[in-house]
Amino acid sequence: MTSDKAKESGMDSETMIKACREHTLYAWAQQNTVKPLPIARTDGVYMYTPEGDRILDFNSQLMCVNVGHNHPKVIAAIKAQLDAGLTYVYPGTATEPRARLGAKLAAICPGDINKFFFTLGGAEAVENAVRIARLYTGRQKILSAYRSYHGGTNLAMQATGEPRRWANEPGAPGFVHVVGMYPYSYSYGDDDAAIIENHLTYLEEVITGEGPQTIAAMIIESVIGTNGILPPPKGYLKALKALLDRHGILLICDEVMAGFGRTGKMLAFEHGDIVPDLVAMAKGLTSSYVPLGAVGIRQPIADYFEEHTYWGGLTYNSHALGCAAALAVLDVMEEEKLVERAAALEPVVLAEMAKLAEKHRSIRCYRSIGLFGAIEIRKNSAGEPIAPFNGGHPAMAKLAAFFRENGLFTFVRWHYFMVNPPLTITEEQLREGFAIIDRGLEITDAAFEG
Repeated sequence: MTSDKAKESGMDSETMIKACREHTLYAWAQQNTVKPLPIARTDGVYMYTPEGDRILDFNSQLMCVNVGHNHPKVIAAIKAQLDAGLTYVYPGTATEPRARLGAKLAAICPGDINKFFFTLGGAEAVENAVRIARLYTGRQKILSAYRSYHGGTNLAMQATGEPRRWANEPGAPGFVHVVGMYPYSYSYGDDDAAIIENHLTYLEEVITGEGPQTIAAMIIESVIGTNGILPPPKGYLKALKALLDRHGILLICDEVMAGFGRTGKMLAFEHGDIVPDLVAMAKGLTSSYVPLGAVGIRQPIADYFEEHTYWGGLTYNSHALGCAAALAVLDVMEEEKLVERAAALEPVVLAEMAKLAEKHRSIRCYRSIGLFGAIEIRKNSAGEPIAPFNGGHPAMAKLAAFFRENGLFTFVRWHYFMVNPPLTITEEQLREGFAIIDRGLEITDAAFEG
């Protein structure tokens, strides 16, 4: 790590870690294995420990701090909302932040996505998108894919198609999991056309077997996130939407990770030239400065609830502070052209990844859409992943430790690691991160079996 200051104020790292471990519960973890990263402050693309060590954020935390840390315009908007004397009123009221954000999102979202239900986060957005789909269609089943993540609440976890769901079963009923377009080991074909045709043939078989009249919606990540950063094949989203439309099945796009500029489009489904029926949003909506999520709703579905009760609600629905923060984030994204910036930096990221692949024999493959990327590590020249499904490898653990010790924050999972920096990152800062990765990959090269 590099140090910009001798010491930050407040608790030192040891005191902070000890108190957090003794009195708070960490997510997705056996508590005696947790090694929390002590952070005292953040700025731009960097985080700082209490001792002043600087860490480059190469994952935007949980793929969410899209406008960078501690952006002065967002901080000012949050302070102004507090100073205005309106922080919380119950959801049955009308407020200026709620009114302005709804109108702003309607202008941003393509097609007739004109109405929004505000939540506190992505999992709640998924929960309410599913509830809306069921109420609107009168059907109950929801299709979702393996190799997906949709949130940690009861219902969202059952939509999820990866191992974190297992320990949370049984849960909310009515979910049917299908093998997605990118299985872990099986392949639908060698090119996009074959993958699309074969996957949709299989999917229609599932729909037939389940009974299309029983299926309310299918939920997908517009770009698969946590499970590998996998953009869909070109033409897939349009073909999928046509298939679902034929059976009266709604399409819910989960944009919680991929949305708000991350992929070089405001919303990732725009790459596929479609308008989904419902959209789950969060994370980048406020750059996670304060909690807020949303469900975007197409006009015909919104019209249904003019004369039918929407049986859902949240104490913090349309929270004024969250709406004010989101408006500021959207303004920053427009003013600083961050969507365009993510698109422009994609070739820089891919070029840096290509250099690494040419140098390091342990790289299996790499990819990035906008600033949403991942690098996979292989065990041998046959291309076998260095770690098995839902497993680990000592070299990957050493790689993660190396990143942390050398001032780079990102997620290392199974046989891959993430490259998802804030959209405000510069080319110089990108290369700073890739230089650390370059040195770290000597660890996985040494574990390569030939």
